[in-house]
Amino acid sequence: MTVPLRSPKLLQVTLAVIKPDAVAHPFILQAIHQKILENRFIIVRSKDIFWTRKESESFYSEHKGRFFYQRLVEFMCSGPMRAYILAKENAVTHWRSLMGPTKVFRARFTAPESIRGSFGLTDTRNTTHGSDSSESASREIAFFFPEFRETQWFQEEESHFRLGNIFYDPEKHVHTIKHN
Repeated sequence: MTVPLRSPKLLQVTLAVIKPDAVAHPFILQAIHQKILENRFIIVRSKDIFWTRKESESFYSEHKGRFFYQRLVEFMCSGPMRAYILAKENAVTHWRSLMGPTKVFRARFTAPESIRGSFGLTDTRNTTHGSDSSESASREIAFFFPEFRETQWFQEEESHFRLGNIFYDPEKHVHTIKHN
């Protein structure tokens, strides 16, 4: 039985990225996707991507010069990823909580049921990325989904998603508006 997804408050969108270490293992990718659904996130958009080195460097440019920058850039263009636009009331906070702490060792002890606590390998290969604020989410969503118009989505589609006038399309891995 599916429980309708409804929210009395305006939805918030966030970016969720499943990193190459998790996408390389179909069962882990499916388990993370299932956790997203079980935690009542609405999947607004989903796409599988493969970054070039230049795209990876561009996305992580704020970290240039830090000790982990090269390792992170190389890892993020080492294989396919899955990117999502997730919606939910307080989506940023909920997704970050579901991911767990960035440091896998800490995640295993303080949030063992989190995605990183369950599937993370190292601090770089920690299975997921998530925006840390609504401003970051807007910027990061535009990077991963340049065709997505956030303002337009809020004006034209958000109320359908918020009021539960949607269904989950398992073939496309997204929620879609029901058309009567």
